[in-house]
Amino acid sequence: MFVKVCGITTEADAMLGVALGADAIGFVFAPSPRQVSPRAVARIVERLPREVVTVGVFRDEMPQRVVEIVNGIGLHAAQLHGQESMQDSRWVAERVSMTIKAFPAGHAKVARFSEYGASAVLVDAPSPGSGEVFDWRLAEGVVDPGRLIVSGGLHAGNVEDAIIHLRPFGVDASSGVESSPGRKDPAKISAFIGAVRRAEATLAERSGEEPADESVGEDSLGGCPRSESTADGDLFDWQAL
Repeated sequence: MFVKVCGITTEADAMLGVALGADAIGFVFAPSPRQVSPRAVARIVERLPREVVTVGVFRDEMPQRVVEIVNGIGLHAAQLHGQESMQDSRWVAERVSMTIKAFPAGHAKVARFSEYGASAVLVDAPSPGSGEVFDWRLAEGVVDPGRLIVSGGLHAGNVEDAIIHLRPFGVDASSGVESSPGRKDPAKISAFIGAVRRAEATLAERSGEEPADESVGEDSLGGCPRSESTADGDLFDWQAL
């Protein structure tokens, strides 16, 4: 299970996420309480192990600028988290190693994400960074689970349920592993990743395979409040930020 810790703003938090088992670290370049500059991220990336996937998160940025930042500071991936067109997304995807296209749960274009040229699709709540959890039924069957990354209000108390329900390629957490916006909490990250590994073990047992990891974290589970589908309208509501 691919685990991405997003909204990293400091080198200390990046190293913390890696030390606790995150596979990917995300940096937000769009206006946000978690926004960081390319120059600051370049210094952080230099210190991270090469095998850690580094992701730049953009919102309605010029495609040329996205490619310039990602390739210029040595990031592995671009996450397009706005109203980017299929044409612009494909242009970026042709020039960077990996592209993740984000959609709000229930949006009609989720099922057409491959037309954006993306390597993976991230399904989020309509208000990114708000901690809101969407109705996971809205992500059922719309894409190959092997290319699905689930986000939106995930934390140690609900990520097991999300994984067992959707069986995605990966999960993404930001506000759910923070003490305050842009400041990660070691205990929350540890509990989150422990819950992910528990879910992996459960799925492996159900399929008759050997569990990949038997580590455990907090034992609490959370529910999944339902959010309204955004249908075919605007992709995201950024007013929450």
